[in-house]
Amino acid sequence: IKWFCAMLTNNTGHHLVVRQAMIPRILKLFPYIYGNRMLSSYKPKSSIKDSYKILELEEGCSLDDIRNSYRSLAKKYHPDSSAATADAAAFIKVEEAYRVVLDDMATKKKSSKNDEDEEDLFKTKSPQHRHYLSFEGVGIGTPSQREKQYMQFRVDRATEQVLEYQKRRLESQYAGSDLMKAKDVRESKKMKITQAVERLVEDLIQESMAKGDFDNLRGKGKPLQKFSDCPHIDPMTHNLNRILIDNGYQPEWILMQKEIRETIERLRKSIVASRSKLGGPMTLHRQKQWNRICEQFIEDIRKLNKRVDNFNLVVPLLSRQMMHFSADKEIVRAQETYKALMENREVSNSDTKENEEENVKKNGWKSSLFKWLNL
Repeated sequence: IKWFCAMLTNNTGHHLVVRQAMIPRILKLFPYIYGNRMLSSYKPKSSIKDSYKILELEEGCSLDDIRNSYRSLAKKYHPDSSAATADAAAFIKVEEAYRVVLDDMATKKKSSKNDEDEEDLFKTKSPQHRHYLSFEGVGIGTPSQREKQYMQFRVDRATEQVLEYQKRRLESQYAGSDLMKAKDVRESKKMKITQAVERLVEDLIQESMAKGDFDNLRGKGKPLQKFSDCPHIDPMTHNLNRILIDNGYQPEWILMQKEIRETIERLRKSIVASRSKLGGPMTLHRQKQWNRICEQFIEDIRKLNKRVDNFNLVVPLLSRQMMHFSADKEIVRAQETYKALMENREVSNSDTKENEEENVKKNGWKSSLFKWLNL
């Protein structure tokens, strides 16, 4: 009958519907042959979840797990097996569940493959990062399309640059005459000022010579010493500077430096003297006086730091610049100086007492009498 059904199916090209009346009564005793699995138009009624339960599996398992489970259950329930658990109906359920699970796996695999194909198609159409590393990021589409767009972009940019250059050239031509006139005016004014200054200096020199202001200069009538120590310095400039120094002239920054050093030394001595005048130990009244002295000292240091800023602006060498003075550090320094003075004073007093005791031991009542007479 199986051969007959297969022949009819192949010849007619249609599914064969086998009715129950067409099957002999003897074949009905073999449910494996007489069953729904022989009907090609049969659709299983069990769901996917039930099929996984029949195969004793969970959803999401691998294909190897499904095959292994089906084989073990087929050995257990197959009618031809000599096992005690052989059951044709159970085997049919297992086989149907196996088919359902395989169909579900094939459907999922096909859908995932379609998704991957769509993703690959999207990747081919989407712009890659390396495309934006070329053509200065200009254009969209394939590399060849972007190359054409980039060439057109370069042509447009070159055209704009040429037009901009021509525009600037025309503007410079029209504005050149006015600029030349303004430059000539500035140069003429500069020359007039220079000539006026030179005439003024020459007149002042002649006037001073007539008054005899240069008669008392040291080295008058003697030749100037040649300057040969450094060939990179102008001899005339060096000789002029030497004449100024010999006659008591000093640059401004040297005077400012001297003034700053004298001021900081004076402030240091004054705060040490004030601390020594207060003495010790520090009572509440003395502490208030010391706080007022420190406030005045901080204000003086602030003014001195302003002078330091002015000095740093005019000093010609960077290595000659001075740092700001810290009022807190100077106050701590004054206290340490006061402590050192007190220790030295105590040492000197102890030495004096020892000398007096030695004199008393040597001279006796005479030293006491001389001391009383001195008082």
